[in-house]
Amino acid sequence: MKTIRPVLAVMLASACIAQAGAAGSFNYPAAARGTVSDNFFGRQVADPYRWMENIDSPETTSWVQAENALSRSYFDAIPQRSAIRDHYRALVNYEKVSAPTRHGSRWYSTYNSGLQNQAVLYSGTSPDDRGSVFLDPNKLSSDGTVALGGTQFTRDGRYLLYTTQSAGSDVTSMHVRDVATNTDLPDTFEPSRTSGLSWLGDDGFYYGRFAKASFGAAVSGARIMYHKLGTPQSADTLVFERPDAPSLFISPSVSRDERYLFITQSAGTSSRSGILYKDLNKQADTFHEFVPVGDAYYRFVGTDGPRWYLETEKNAPRGRLVWVDANDPAHVLHDILPQRAEKLGSVTLIGDRFYPVYLKDAHSTVEVFDVTGKKVGDIPSPGVGSMSAPAGNRDDTIAFYSYTSYDTPPTIYRYDTKTGVSSVFRKTPVAFDSASYVTEEVFAPSKDGTKIPLFITHRKGAPRDGSVPTILYAYGGFDIPSLPAFSTSAALWMQMGGAYAVACLRGGNEYGEAWHEAGMLANKQNVFDDFYGSAEYLIKNKYTSSPKLVASGASNGGLLVGVAITQRPELWGASLPAVGVMDMLRFQKFTVGAAWTTEYGSSEASADQFKTIFAYAPVDNVKPGTKYPATLITTADHDDRVFPSHSFKFAAALQAAQAGDAPILISVETNAGHGGGKPLSKQIDEIADSYAFLVKNLNFTPTW
Repeated sequence: MKTIRPVLAVMLASACIAQAGAAGSFNYPAAARGTVSDNFFGRQVADPYRWMENIDSPETTSWVQAENALSRSYFDAIPQRSAIRDHYRALVNYEKVSAPTRHGSRWYSTYNSGLQNQAVLYSGTSPDDRGSVFLDPNKLSSDGTVALGGTQFTRDGRYLLYTTQSAGSDVTSMHVRDVATNTDLPDTFEPSRTSGLSWLGDDGFYYGRFAKASFGAAVSGARIMYHKLGTPQSADTLVFERPDAPSLFISPSVSRDERYLFITQSAGTSSRSGILYKDLNKQADTFHEFVPVGDAYYRFVGTDGPRWYLETEKNAPRGRLVWVDANDPAHVLHDILPQRAEKLGSVTLIGDRFYPVYLKDAHSTVEVFDVTGKKVGDIPSPGVGSMSAPAGNRDDTIAFYSYTSYDTPPTIYRYDTKTGVSSVFRKTPVAFDSASYVTEEVFAPSKDGTKIPLFITHRKGAPRDGSVPTILYAYGGFDIPSLPAFSTSAALWMQMGGAYAVACLRGGNEYGEAWHEAGMLANKQNVFDDFYGSAEYLIKNKYTSSPKLVASGASNGGLLVGVAITQRPELWGASLPAVGVMDMLRFQKFTVGAAWTTEYGSSEASADQFKTIFAYAPVDNVKPGTKYPATLITTADHDDRVFPSHSFKFAAALQAAQAGDAPILISVETNAGHGGGKPLSKQIDEIADSYAFLVKNLNFTPTW
């Protein structure tokens, strides 16, 4: 299927020289075009920057260094950058505290005094007592690039199993801490990609891990292991694996009463999972199939012995809550909360009450039901935003939930599970005057007439004459909703005088699985059309205009932006594609990319899938002689989720093709990954660079 010709010797050149078609006076670093090509079902497709996939080669390293130097000199020459950085640093310098959670007799919460790179885990004797430092990830590295990942306490609170990630990598290290002594046990583990952690008593735990792979290599071979405390990892027991299907994602989970071990299996990132279970009370029990792989979405809410409670989309694309008898060989699903018009977002179970979150046009409400499905109350929402369900242990009488919106910083509420009374527990002390801003929800028509929820947040009294610089952000994929949430970076943009809009595109799950399916595989173009419809709504209704409009998105949203500026370059004044999936013909060959084929399809799977993907693939649809908008591409050298070569190739192609005067820049963060665990100091600098770039290219004067 593939043919490869020798790469041109000139590829070795790394001097910074002007490229043909480069914009204005920009001397972009040389990026030699090789002669590699691939044959896809009879169509030959060139891949001139294939050499950039070797990200550690001298040629790629030199190119990245030269690009970073160009971008750095560009950012530093913008007079407003320093003020933007200072304002953002001041804005994020506030106390950040999470809701407390109880484990055993202790209460835990995270706390950041303001400008700490990583939040610190504290332990106290009550929810009102922050207590003392229990685990400070800031002490694990000198530059704040080691972050705390997943955490899981034993049921009695005796031990904490936790992971750390370095430089934003998805590869993590596991550790076990003794709560009484606040010291780590001598048990050591080889760093790996983990897929689920679950204690069994306080003697040991189950964990999922993938086969070891070099940086950037395709990930596969997940297996479930059991580790007994006090023994070497080499003695861990293999519990489950699927050598016949190495691409499956598998993870373990033990029921709260520790009677059942569940194994969830999924084809990559698909929400349609399969579930196996074993009764741990029966020593000789083997795994039984509850539902096969690919059946539907399921999530365990809780158990009462053999009575299991689950959220599912089985025969209910907007979701329902059901119970099932583990002893029923037919595993009949019995409705507790049947499907209704609103999307079921999530459910928690505390005591004998269910707390479902329902989504109506992408904002949430919380209701209260008993275990039979009888409604017994509501938890009032403070506004049109996002509420979480009360969270706590099954036997807690105190639980906590939060509320936030685009113009409202998060507020944590204390909830009395006995009386149903809520009270404000903690407000976020950020220097943002919510009363000066307003969030509107409108519905933008897409190309086929579908109404797309669009949230627009701006200063009250902002002019409607097309003059307001506006960031349009979206994601549109993987069954992930875009729900109202406060963002300090968006707040800074609005304080500068800009507007911030978020479009809820198909491909997410704001309206359930049908909404997701309408934006995946052969329907992926709907996502892009939804984005254009949202942009055109903003322009038509004079919230902004094309020269003032910014396309913004990250990861799958970075793909969205890459497509948007190659399909509709005239629509945007600037774009900010971050860690985007740009090389759609080859994404499945790197890191966890093979898992995304359930969402995108694969260029190698069939002629139809190749045709669909090739039609929008950003790297392959850059056209020489086109005037592209000012574009700042961002990625990181340690991104082991979306491999950095995606952004490298896209930047090189755009720079070579640009016929206009707008800059095409790429900024490659060092010692960082896909975004998780990024130190606050790096976040501040990244926002300062991005907003300085927008100020210059949108001809925008901040009005603080």
